[in-house]
Amino acid sequence: MPRTPRAPFFSLAPDWICEVLSPSTRRWDRVRKLPMYAREKVAHAWLVDPIDKTLEVLRLVDGHWMLVGTHSGEDVIRAEPFDAIELELALLWDDVEPAQEP
Repeated sequence: MPRTPRAPFFSLAPDWICEVLSPSTRRWDRVRKLPMYAREKVAHAWLVDPIDKTLEVLRLVDGHWMLVGTHSGEDVIRAEPFDAIELELALLWDDVEPAQEP
């Protein structure tokens, strides 16, 4: 989109989405939202789980999500579509309470 339209909304889908999963929304994000993003042809999706300290990187291929990589902990990664830069995962979890063991 070269210019932001002067309208209350627009229908252009983004190239990338990032969902931060929580215990109350993780199922909804995976089962409902990911198929909707695929239908709208969003090319890349990240699922960030701050409790488990994981990042799942997905790419849309022929209308289906393909897992490109799963990263965790304090890894320093390159993740599409931003693989030109390094991302320090530890910065994402800095203030997150650790998960309680059952």
